[in-house]
Amino acid sequence: MINIIKNFKTSELTNTRFIHPVKVSFNLNGKDKAWEAVSSHDSVAILLYHEERNAFLLVKQFRAPVYLNDNSKTYTYELCAGLVDKDKSLIEIAKEEIDEECGYNVSVESIQKVTSFFTNVGISGGCQHLFFAKINESMKIHEGGGVNDEQIELYFLPIEKSDELIFDESKAKTPGLMFSFYWFLKNQKKLGL
Repeated sequence: MINIIKNFKTSELTNTRFIHPVKVSFNLNGKDKAWEAVSSHDSVAILLYHEERNAFLLVKQFRAPVYLNDNSKTYTYELCAGLVDKDKSLIEIAKEEIDEECGYNVSVESIQKVTSFFTNVGISGGCQHLFFAKINESMKIHEGGGVNDEQIELYFLPIEKSDELIFDESKAKTPGLMFSFYWFLKNQKKLGL
């Protein structure tokens, strides 16, 4: 995937839809403090293991905040993921994201909860709920790529190349992705792989 970025600029946020910048004032141990933060949605992320390819299915996409901080990073490597912004269970949202982003129909019974953790703790403190699912080509229902104007590219990473990606600093990736690889490798036998 080659992204061509033009007319990249920043401006002040007003009337936001997904995040809300706020100033937080509080007293901690007797000392008045203030902090700039962002109120945002929690999210789900799913580590997908493709059984026939013996590979993880990742998504690659342009992330403006990453590009803002390092314009050499025109896309990121990520887990299939999405916001918790609808009245559905976490596992139903995970199933929906697998369909929308990756094009696979995975039953909710086949999706396993791994853990949850907080991301961007200095800015938003959103909670991400990590799941795991096995996929194969019999579950493929369309090409994926996201909905509306999302531009998501699917990327199969062979299991044996996971360490290489983790430590390749030239590739933008999330801590959740790196943690999920180690969780998988530690639990392969329990997962029957």
